[in-house]
This record gives sequence, C-alpha cells and structure tokens, in this order.
Amino acid sequence: MTQNQTTQHQTTQDQPTPGQSGSKLDQLKALSIVVADTGDIDAIKKYQPRDCTTNPSLILKAAQLPGYQALLTEAKGWVKGGQSLDSVIDQLTVRIGTELTKIVPGDVSTEVDARLAFNKDASLARARHLIALYEGAGVNRSRILIKLAATWEGIQAAAVLEQEGIRCNLTLVFGLEQAIACAQSGAFLISPFVGRITDWYKKSTGTADYPIDQDPGVQSVKTIYAHFKAHGYATVVMGASFRSAAQVEALAGCDRLTVSPQLLGELGADQGNLPRQLTPEMGHQTEPKLSEADYRWSLTENAMAGEKLQEGIRMFHLDTQKLGELLTGGVPVAEAPKPVAQTGA
Repeated sequence: MTQNQTTQHQTTQDQPTPGQSGSKLDQLKALSIVVADTGDIDAIKKYQPRDCTTNPSLILKAAQLPGYQALLTEAKGWVKGGQSLDSVIDQLTVRIGTELTKIVPGDVSTEVDARLAFNKDASLARARHLIALYEGAGVNRSRILIKLAATWEGIQAAAVLEQEGIRCNLTLVFGLEQAIACAQSGAFLISPFVGRITDWYKKSTGTADYPIDQDPGVQSVKTIYAHFKAHGYATVVMGASFRSAAQVEALAGCDRLTVSPQLLGELGADQGNLPRQLTPEMGHQTEPKLSEADYRWSLTENAMAGEKLQEGIRMFHLDTQKLGELLTGGVPVAEAPKPVAQTGA
C-alpha cells in the first residue's frame, strides 16, 4: 500500500496561528482553521473565516438572500433564454462561489450535482466543467475545493481529479472505513458530519441528549482524526454539520471546522476558555489498502453510515430540485442527470 504521508496538502498558510485570547471564536481560530458553512456574504464578512463551504442546501438559501437577487434574476433569464437547468445551476453556483473568493482568503468548496454520486465519469466531467467556469471567471483552481459525495464512485473520481491538480472535499462521511478510503485515494479533505451522526443515534436509541464526552458524532470525528494522524495520512479532516457550539468546542484542534453563522455567533459571544481537544501528532503506522468490497461492506454493516450517506445524497438532490423550481418560477423540475462535456482545464 502507498501511504499518503506527503505534506503536499499542508502548507504554512494552512496552519492556524498559535495563541489564546479573546472570545472562544478567537481561540478556536488559533487551534483550527475556521470555515464558514454558508454562502451568506454578510455573515462571512462578520465572522472572518479563512475558508467557506457551500452545498446545494446552502446555495438554495443563499440564492434567496437580498444580496443575490440581481444574480438570481439574471439566472432566471438564462433559463428563459433556453439554457439547460443543469447549466444554469452550475453557472449560478460558480457565480456565488466567485463572490465568496473575493471575501475569504482561503478555499471555497463547490459541490457536484448529487445525482451523479454513483457515476464516476459523469462526476469527473462535471467537476472539470465547474473548474473551467471558475477559471473563466478569473478564479484559479487553487482556490476551489470540488465537493463530491464519498461514495465509492465519488472517491475514485477524486483520485483522478487530485492527479489533475483539482483538490477535492469528499463530503457526507459517516464512518471510519469510508474516511480511510478517502485518505487512501489521496483526497485533499474530508467532511465527517458530526450532527447528522448524533441525530441518527438519538433517533435510533431514543436518547434525548448525550453528554458531550459521549456524543457519537464528536467521537466519530475524534476516531477518524486519531486514525489519520497515527497512519500519517495527509488528508485534512474538517468536522461539519454541527448542532451545538459544544460539539464545535469538543473538536478544537481538528484540522478544520466548518461552522454555521449561528454557532460562529455563539462562539464569538462567549469569553470563556477554550482548551485544545485534538493534537496533530503524526505517526507511521501502516494498514492494507481498503478494497471496494470492504468499503461497501462497511456501509452495510454500519447502519448509521449507510443510511445517512443515502439520505444526505437524497436531501442535496431535493434542494437542487427546489433551486431549479426557484429558477423556473415554480415549475416542477425532473431533469435526468447528464454529464457536462469538458470545456477546458
């Protein structure tokens, strides 16, 4: 097995500045790279994260904000002019992402259509198309992370894209084996979903709430983080989908944390002490390369991971449909996914 032990993903710009003072948000920025989980320009300007992430749900919300109304009107015109809805949604998403690159100094994540999650070749074509749109708008690919669902096909697509200099954010990660497959593919970054994991356990066990030191979502990310560091994987771990500030605090020190504006606000208003919870000490353990069969079996054996991956893909698809209906004036959208021809890059 070839260990992903290089430091190609870790530059001095990727490291938070040591120190501890001010609000918990200030302290968190000294321990982890803070990422805004939103497309809301005003919120991003207020909390000043290093990076920001988007997904179909967040693009749908962003498109309805006052600051994007002129762009939304323009996009509706593209639809009326005969452009395909898939093409318009890609253009709108990239236009929003382009605006975000003007505000944050770091990375902006842009997601490939969820309907392509089980089609490697179509995912590759769409990812290359998105990068071509960004580069056509003057945004270098080094500023963009292409988000792909961490299906087997999505992971294999990421392996190809990374070789082409297109960095990937493999999202909807819910299990350790899923995360290992991502790291072994050479993916730049993974997004394990803290809150959705905890949601599943609350529902399945009837537990109203978990003490933070027993929170299943927090524990899952800690396990992935420790495993990656012990095995020298360079893939960045970015905790996502937080339900509370306490969950964020419990992962202080994780490589990156993508946090909603509401929770960034709560952390910014809290002047308490925020201790480091995770330490980036790299090891040199080795393990066999995870096979496709092992990957697929892990999602069968781990009911939570299998169910939440499928649900997450469905949810993102539904929000893409809602965005389409917003663009078409409420006309139901039922377009079949089609690969977009590569137009460059």
